[in-house]
Amino acid sequence: MSFRWSYVIAPLAVFLLSIILAAYFYHLLPPEVAVHFEVDGTPDRWLSREMAMVWVLLPQLFFVLMAGAITWGVTKLGTLFRQAESTRIKPEGIVSFMGNILALPQLILCFAMVDTFRYNSYQTHLVPMWAFLLAILGLVTIGLAIFCVSIFLKARD
Repeated sequence: MSFRWSYVIAPLAVFLLSIILAAYFYHLLPPEVAVHFEVDGTPDRWLSREMAMVWVLLPQLFFVLMAGAITWGVTKLGTLFRQAESTRIKPEGIVSFMGNILALPQLILCFAMVDTFRYNSYQTHLVPMWAFLLAILGLVTIGLAIFCVSIFLKARD
């Protein structure tokens, strides 16, 4: 098994989307950007525009590098431990899942970035963070359930 870019395509896509959105909002942001908000949505901490960009893109880059390192490491370990030919579960699918699942926290960070930048640019929030998290975690739970059932059915056959 060798490393494939499809193992980390979702984290890469979210990272590129974050860069594009950051570039779009950069000229719309004031010199001092509100980066932390109270429960009622009012800002209580600020950073410079440049530091805000660094602090929203740095974690995205970290997740992409972590996804790449995990999948690369697993593919290298796969050469040490050869699997039997009769395995019904394909390791490529599991490695792809391992790498691409890291796009989930990236999506949450991307939403927080867009909401923060939108507030600083237009003084409005998109939706409350709790509503977004509830929707994402609900969808992920359904997706994980489907994935686990499909793995179980493949292993049982």
